Amino acid sequence: MKQLLRASALNRRSFLKTSATAALAFNIVPARVLGQDAPSGKITLAGIGIGGVGDSQIKALAKTGFEVVALCDVDDLHAKKCYDAFPQARRYRDFRELMSTEKDKIDAVYCGTPDHTHAVVTLAALRAKKHAMTVKPLTRTVEEARAVMAAAQEAGTATQVTAQPNTGDWGCRITERVQSGILGDVTEVHVWSYRPCWPQGMPKRPDGEDPVPGTLDWKLWLGPAPLRPFKDTWLAGSPIPDLPPKNWGGNKVYHPFNHRGWWDFGTGALGDMGCHYLNTPYRALKLGYPIAVSATSSRQYEESFPLASIVTYDYPAREGLAPVRIVWYDGGLKPPRPAEIGDSELPDESVLYIGTKGKMLGDRILDPDLEAKAKTIPATLKRRGDIWGEWLEACKGGEPAGCHFGLGGVLAEFVLLGDIALRTGKRIAYDPQAVRITNAPEADALLRQPYHNGWKL
Repeated sequence: MKQLLRASALNRRSFLKTSATAALAFNIVPARVLGQDAPSGKITLAGIGIGGVGDSQIKALAKTGFEVVALCDVDDLHAKKCYDAFPQARRYRDFRELMSTEKDKIDAVYCGTPDHTHAVVTLAALRAKKHAMTVKPLTRTVEEARAVMAAAQEAGTATQVTAQPNTGDWGCRITERVQSGILGDVTEVHVWSYRPCWPQGMPKRPDGEDPVPGTLDWKLWLGPAPLRPFKDTWLAGSPIPDLPPKNWGGNKVYHPFNHRGWWDFGTGALGDMGCHYLNTPYRALKLGYPIAVSATSSRQYEESFPLASIVTYDYPAREGLAPVRIVWYDGGLKPPRPAEIGDSELPDESVLYIGTKGKMLGDRILDPDLEAKAKTIPATLKRRGDIWGEWLEACKGGEPAGCHFGLGGVLAEFVLLGDIALRTGKRIAYDPQAVRITNAPEADALLRQPYHNGWKL
């Protein structure tokens, strides 16, 4: 498979078809124990993209037991807090230099970069046979997701996506309740988030260009995305919309954080939160790939995600389970209020399971009698704690992490197919074996998107 991935003459469509079977199979090769010869006996870790969420997550990994030996970020100022926390770690701006220099000194790689560079960083780690953790969603395109899943199969190292854990007590309890049959056949799942909490719905990008700070390598930040001028903050009168009340994205245009609202760099509210909230339903309902996806939204623009959207996914019957429809809502939209909660408001973010015998909001069954009965359902699933500990266990040769790349890649396709339906306005029919949208060529073309600036997948 390595030769296939790296062969320059390989047609992209052929590669996607080749990798589909491996992706669907969820096969995981046992993790190699790469760090056992280190003087400290710890798994040595390199962090790439360590400003923003990367700062707190690298610190969580260090607290768990990883030894942070190298750090990399394209923005020295944005990464300063993390650099200051690990003064002993060797510093880099270009992850390619880190991977070359540190190849014999690191066991594991954390990727916390923006969505559009997840794939290139993660593939570099896997091709070097390193354990890999990547922030959700795993990739920005379906082609990238299949490439990363195939590379993970070949590497045989421990992998993890930073989605809300499905193996903690909360996730296990939901799974046990769903699979016990107490709700009957679950035929609908409604999932919602108040996000975005960053700018979206921009009619166009801001005009002009700002000087690039000396602390930032803008071209390296862009990576394989199309070139565009650096712009720091929005000017008065620029076409930035009113934001949701919980906005904390600030006045930045792209970096840091606000990349999420642009098609070229992010995956919108669905990409940001969908992997979190679908991780447990995917396990509980034994979901794979949807067969059809449709979407509706507030006003669409060429370069940015809309302010609010509803995305509907249809799944076939599987393993004795009934067909199920999953509906995603963002931008403050919510599903119809269940009669069982009366005048109470639905929370800002949650998951509602609707079965033929009952409904469950989060982990609480709305019928009091059924909820009382559910308390007698035995705890049969292993409770594993947080995602950091799961990954460390896997790196040391234990069982795979709960959201390894075999599942994380499928969750990525979940959000990415929704984004494609949203962007095209089409109800798309998906063939996961062929990795093809069969009814809309313009949507099918978005499964794979060109790389720019000399970068290759």
